[in-house]
Amino acid sequence: MKWLNSVFLLIRAERLLIRLTIAFLCLLNFSSCETKRVYVGQFTFDRKMSAERKAMMAGRVVPDARQLEWQKLELTAFIHFGINTFTGREWGDGTESPELFNPERLDAGQWVTALKDAGIKLVILTAKHHDGFCLWPTKTTMHSVTGSPWRDGEGDVVWELKKACEDADLRFGIYLSPWDRNSPVYGNSPLYNELYIQQLTELLSNYGRIDEVWFDGACGEGPDGKKQEYDWAAYYDLIRRLQPEAVVAIKGEDVRWVGTESGYGRATEWSVTALAPGGRPEMQAINQNLGLDETSADLGSREVLEKAGQVFWFPAEVDVSIRPGWFFHENETPRIKSLPRLADIYFNSVGMNSVLLLNIPPDRRGLIHETDVARLKEFGNWVSSSFRDNLSLQATVIPSGLKALADGDRETYKSMGNTPAYAELTFKEDIVFDVILLQEYIEHGQRVEEFTIEVQKEGKWTEVAGGTTIGYKRLLRIQPVRASKVRINIKKSRGDAFIAEAGLFLTSEIISDPVIRRNKDGWVSMSNETPCPHITYTLDGSDPDRESDRYTTPFLLPRKGIVKARAFNRDLSESGNIITETYDVCKTNWRIAVAEPSHPAFPAENVIDEDPGSMWHTALEGILPPPPYSVTVDMNDTLSVCGFTYAPRNDGNFSGTALQYEFATSTDGVHWLPQVKGEFANMLNNPSKQTIEFEQTAQVRYFRFTMLKGIYGENWISAAELGIISCGEAFPQ
Repeated sequence: MKWLNSVFLLIRAERLLIRLTIAFLCLLNFSSCETKRVYVGQFTFDRKMSAERKAMMAGRVVPDARQLEWQKLELTAFIHFGINTFTGREWGDGTESPELFNPERLDAGQWVTALKDAGIKLVILTAKHHDGFCLWPTKTTMHSVTGSPWRDGEGDVVWELKKACEDADLRFGIYLSPWDRNSPVYGNSPLYNELYIQQLTELLSNYGRIDEVWFDGACGEGPDGKKQEYDWAAYYDLIRRLQPEAVVAIKGEDVRWVGTESGYGRATEWSVTALAPGGRPEMQAINQNLGLDETSADLGSREVLEKAGQVFWFPAEVDVSIRPGWFFHENETPRIKSLPRLADIYFNSVGMNSVLLLNIPPDRRGLIHETDVARLKEFGNWVSSSFRDNLSLQATVIPSGLKALADGDRETYKSMGNTPAYAELTFKEDIVFDVILLQEYIEHGQRVEEFTIEVQKEGKWTEVAGGTTIGYKRLLRIQPVRASKVRINIKKSRGDAFIAEAGLFLTSEIISDPVIRRNKDGWVSMSNETPCPHITYTLDGSDPDRESDRYTTPFLLPRKGIVKARAFNRDLSESGNIITETYDVCKTNWRIAVAEPSHPAFPAENVIDEDPGSMWHTALEGILPPPPYSVTVDMNDTLSVCGFTYAPRNDGNFSGTALQYEFATSTDGVHWLPQVKGEFANMLNNPSKQTIEFEQTAQVRYFRFTMLKGIYGENWISAAELGIISCGEAFPQ
């Protein structure tokens, strides 16, 4: 029996040796063992866990399958459409008649074509906004398309858009506002939750696959309004049962709001956050204890993690509208976002580890407006052309084991090992690039905390870009640089950094038209939305070309004149439109002689400051009498005047804009001569600068502008700028 015991002891010793060997090998190859162990969706910290250990564990939290597929979409679209489209409001109050809804030319196929041209992969429709009007024939209310004349009450916008998305291979999502200003049971929590769940059930059951459900958190009831407790847990459970592949956004548990509707995300954007997702009471309690919400500047740093008890994979969605408003308003057509602005938003959303949700509202016809269609196509062409040629594919990578970083395939990846670590891309000849792309393989977590990009010039390494987080995708814009060697440095990481891709691109140039401004003292300046444009200009009325004077610094134009300018690309081979600004006498010595009481933030002096971004606004508090309201200006010089100009406020809110007016002049400020009285043409639908001429020339030192009626009949006035038209040549000798 002793020999048998010896055999058992030998076997145990052998097994122990094997285990120790495996453990030792894991220590030698940490990245293939411990660091590849991941936690889907969330992780709860041990109470005794150190701050360093918490950071390491946060780096191992990964997205679930729904979140990963959603992140890969990158570009998605909102369609805000409903009763507000026909009332001109942003937030309806629920009293609107369904008979107002009649988009006689509605064509969901046209919407989808325009969105696909922009590169959009998923469309979310506002099936019900805060006004409670439903775009499908719901059984819960007659405040829907059923009560409208559209399609003789037999229409279904949800079905038409879903069908168009299927035909075009686009994914589809629905927005269902929890806040309902029409429902008589809103505020009776059990009854309204029952109604809301029935609406949600209809949408999730009758239209096939739904890829995203978007819950708005807006509610403007105020302290004396209706109190409704939403049954978030029941909503989430219903979605998981009926549409298990759908992500639930904003007030959901899969995707969070980035915290602003500007289109711009954070420079440091963690997908792994201490911010708890969703509306369940226990999650809200976590956030209250940590003092966090969606707008917090820091959601996942080591300092935040040190205070947290758990972390969640909770990525950001950046929403913004292509127009100033979310619903269609005709007067906003001239103000849709430019291509340079959309490109900038792209870099600051998709390029900052987020998904961009771009709103494109159809008009009253039921069509995406032609201006928006053209801009979407322009934007889509720019994105595809700018990122078509990945220059890093030409590189030799050092160390050679990191070649997967520059193969153009996000699905291949490589651990860069312990940080700091680097990868060097060497090219046979110089390349020129202005964008750097970095992607982590987030299936192994988001880990990078700091990185830099360097190029070698004359044998020395020079830093050209850097940042903190990477995540699914990071895009960095720089001035065009020429180099044959590029080095990516991962300086700090939560464990091994798994890099899936490092790309280099030279983006397509955007030639945006110059903006010409002259200040009150006569100094003319020019700016442009795109980096490093060449701007040429003329002052003699001729059209500028590449040989004209090059704009470099502001110049003085104290007299009446015309400035024409044009932007050119880098090599002057292509140019944009000719922009013309006509200026009258300088307002250097102008002053306000008399004005109605003004709002403290918007004094009357703003109306003669030559800044279209400022405004004058009369008082808003107290008992406000109806118009007329007036302002009197002393020009401190007597001039021959042929007319006047009025520019409405330029902030997207046209409240107080003048409709009916009167303009009078004086040489002494005592005796007044009425010059013209009338109504600005089409001011309600197209608030823009107005030029009004007198029947005969007047000698003027003082002028008085009087508003008789505003476009909305309000008891106040606003204006961006007032000016005069002096008589004489535009180019005085």
